[in-house]
Amino acid sequence: MANIANASSIAFTKYPSFSLINYQPIISSKISSESLKNEVFGNAKRKAMLAPPLAYKKLNSEDIVDINIVELNKENEVEEEDCTIDETLLYSFNPLPLMFVAALPGAGTIRSLFGPFVELVKSFDLPDWLVHWGHPGNMAVVLFAMGGYGTYLGFRIRFSDDVEEKAKAKDLHPKLLGGMFFFFALGATGGITSLLTSDKPILESPHAVTGFIGLTLLTIQTVLPTLFEGNPGLRNVHGILGSGIMTLFLVHAALGLQLGLSY
Repeated sequence: MANIANASSIAFTKYPSFSLINYQPIISSKISSESLKNEVFGNAKRKAMLAPPLAYKKLNSEDIVDINIVELNKENEVEEEDCTIDETLLYSFNPLPLMFVAALPGAGTIRSLFGPFVELVKSFDLPDWLVHWGHPGNMAVVLFAMGGYGTYLGFRIRFSDDVEEKAKAKDLHPKLLGGMFFFFALGATGGITSLLTSDKPILESPHAVTGFIGLTLLTIQTVLPTLFEGNPGLRNVHGILGSGIMTLFLVHAALGLQLGLSY
């Protein structure tokens, strides 16, 4: 005969409110004796068996849910081989992060927003080569001058033994990479304008996709240094992510050159 006794409380891991999957089961620990009598199998060989009812609630960062198993008396004892417990976990999906992405302006909206500026640029009657290659040329300077040297300074901060060199690098590194972030974000508008003046698609190319991903990662990279004091291990993440971002932007530049040569 198997007797189910009290078990110590078990706490679910907390999930932040912005998690995509942020619903977890909680088990009620308040079961009346009447409900115990009602929770039985129809088989005469089986006695009463408790299957704690499941309830669900949305967890936020302050919630901790405890599980308590109610003690069963001898009237509720069952043959171990005669009973099985089937547990079904239900999960829900939080679409808010995807809704945010879906809310971003599409190509049609961007075209309408940039329309007046594009007409103004066309009225300047600029040389075709300048409109076509002005954006790639400026972004190449930003990538290799600011991004390249800023990345080099980041490695000097990590590996240099010269205290004075490290101090200068710590001062200049964030300024250069912050400037690269700013000019890349500003340069994106130049790239869109260049494509619109040539009546070309603006968001369908791999160049546009890698640019959006790169700017998103740069935003994360900019935030990481503010967390170094409490999480020293993030310095390694910052360095690895920075190298990955620079590699991504090299691919982005190659895709941009391919796009420029395609029309």
